[in-house]
Amino acid sequence: MLGTDFTTGSPNWLDLGSPDTGVAAAFYDAVLGWEFVSAGPEAGGYGFFQVDGKTVAALGPLTDEGATSAWMQHFMSPDIQATTAAVREGGGTVRMEPMDVMGEGWLAQYTDPQGAEFACWQPGKTGGLQLTSADNALVWTELHVADPVADIAFYSGLFGWRSAEMPAPGMMYRVLSTAEGDQQDASFGGAAPFMGEGEGERARWVPYFMAADVDATVTAAKSNGGSVVMPATDLPEVGRIAWLADPAGAVFALLKPDPRM
Repeated sequence: MLGTDFTTGSPNWLDLGSPDTGVAAAFYDAVLGWEFVSAGPEAGGYGFFQVDGKTVAALGPLTDEGATSAWMQHFMSPDIQATTAAVREGGGTVRMEPMDVMGEGWLAQYTDPQGAEFACWQPGKTGGLQLTSADNALVWTELHVADPVADIAFYSGLFGWRSAEMPAPGMMYRVLSTAEGDQQDASFGGAAPFMGEGEGERARWVPYFMAADVDATVTAAKSNGGSVVMPATDLPEVGRIAWLADPAGAVFALLKPDPRM
């Protein structure tokens, strides 16, 4: 499960691009109890979502014309220039070349060969998220693409990720782990194939936030302008999950892990 001792390929940052950061900040405060803290006037409206003073995610305004609101998963790169070259060699697209973010670290943004957008963060003064695998913090991240096996091979070329098959109803789920340590202990997310042609079946990474009460959080989301993408349901040996969308349509998920796991 996710920690904050980041190694190559670890999810180490997460941010939301929104057309109205004020509305987004109010929504996530009401639903997940997040406090929004501005990064300062030089940051162009960017800031941090915090729980008990610890950063769990970030928020900024959309800057590209025609962009839609979405969560962006970042993975730790010890050498972002080398990662950028590997993205190109592996068939991915570089959407934003590596840039130094005011000495805090280096950032680059990419699209994988099947269309899922992601980013990399090479730590500088800022190492990454300060709280994970706790209530109202990132606990899992999930890749949804047409061909998970092919896409996992792409990411393994970048980060050395390992994967393990886990049969699930109607599909084969694949648990993803970083290259170092015990494979189960190093797991941080999973990959799943598209399950149909319904709305939401597009290539993307979906963040899961831990919820003490999934159903109560779903109710809070609906009461504050969000919508339900997938109703709360129990998954054997996983826990209780739900998929939601915030008022601008950015999709995220909730997970209350099975305490036996």
